[in-house]
Amino acid sequence: MYVSIGSNIDRERHIRGALRALADLYRPLTLSPVYESRAVGFAGENFYNLVAGFDTGDSIDDVKEALMRIESRFGRTRQENRFSARTLDLDLLLHGDTVRHDAQVKLPHPDIQRYAFVLRPLADIAPGLRHPETGLTHDEMWQQFNNPEQEVQRVEFRMED
Repeated sequence: MYVSIGSNIDRERHIRGALRALADLYRPLTLSPVYESRAVGFAGENFYNLVAGFDTGDSIDDVKEALMRIESRFGRTRQENRFSARTLDLDLLLHGDTVRHDAQVKLPHPDIQRYAFVLRPLADIAPGLRHPETGLTHDEMWQQFNNPEQEVQRVEFRMED
């Protein structure tokens, strides 16, 4: 299972908190490097983003629920406009080779193909894993990704305070 993690409000604190909360539920975590990117779709502070991978026997719906609880614990509020500043954004990207697109779940998450700040860290920790819909590996997808307006910059980030 792979989850994207992002924040542009008190970024370091919220990402560290999310990582602790995820590790409490789904240890061990495989973590990508952290990347900084500009806000997409609105004017705001830059985001820090990374991807965490882990194994679990929990259902997709249970993991989605856990992610929402973690977001809420760190002050995330859901607004009508999905393009806004946020303390924490946790999105379930992949659950094995599951393909499911309904009102509750979109797997694989469409942001994998849409945003460099999701695809780049996913390609870092799962380069040879094939996307369930495109059939391409994440590394191949990253090599083909072409959007010069979506620059991502790797940053040094200490996972612990």
